[in-house]
Amino acid sequence: MPSIPVACTTTAGTDLHLYSIASSFLILYTDYMSNIDNKMPIASRFRGFLPIVVDVETGGFNPKRDALLEIAAVLLDMDEQGVISRKQTISCHIEPFPGANLDMESLEFTGIDPYHPFRMAKPELEALEHIFKPVRRAIKDSGCSRAVLVGHNAAFDLAFINAAVDRTKIKRNPFHPFSTFDTVSLAALAFGQTVLARAVKAAGIDWNSEKAHSAVYDTEKTADLFCTIINQWNDFSLKQPEVIPPIKATEGT
Repeated sequence: MPSIPVACTTTAGTDLHLYSIASSFLILYTDYMSNIDNKMPIASRFRGFLPIVVDVETGGFNPKRDALLEIAAVLLDMDEQGVISRKQTISCHIEPFPGANLDMESLEFTGIDPYHPFRMAKPELEALEHIFKPVRRAIKDSGCSRAVLVGHNAAFDLAFINAAVDRTKIKRNPFHPFSTFDTVSLAALAFGQTVLARAVKAAGIDWNSEKAHSAVYDTEKTADLFCTIINQWNDFSLKQPEVIPPIKATEGT
């Protein structure tokens, strides 16, 4: 005997209630599918992670002890053909946190005067939120779940960001706590170079040594390098012939 739909055995009030639930579910499902359809291509390229290129300038090499002095982040965009490119650069000068160490050799290397009045530096908490807010927005707009830091020697940059997050007690760090995309490894694979300046030149990108070692310049050049490698890989993949898997013995002759 065929089963009888539940709605046929309920009162009119219950039937109306079930209809209302079904309608609400349909609306939510339609919205969900719309969001899936409207996801940016970059959301599926890196399994739901959004690459954000970051560079920091510091007062030393110890993320817990030495000052974080500059940070820059480059947001990326990807078109429907999978071509990735720079979209927006966000940057901030940062005040040394109370008790921070400032290594003179590091300051001479970067040319940063941490207390110069024209730096317009912000406290760490304000500076991080200045960077994190557009990163969080980009994650949401792209349909991704989290940001992954892209950097040249990315572990260094991520360590300083994580240490600053711990000091400032920020609860919503948009970056994955340990995963990174490191352009050192990518450039070594693509061009046989690991130094940023040499890798950038090998990729056919202009490099100005006088502008190097500022967070904005280094981040934008690292972003260009990352995009070049990803786009070249896409071109390489498209040109490869389709690989037909061998027939298994059980599939016949």
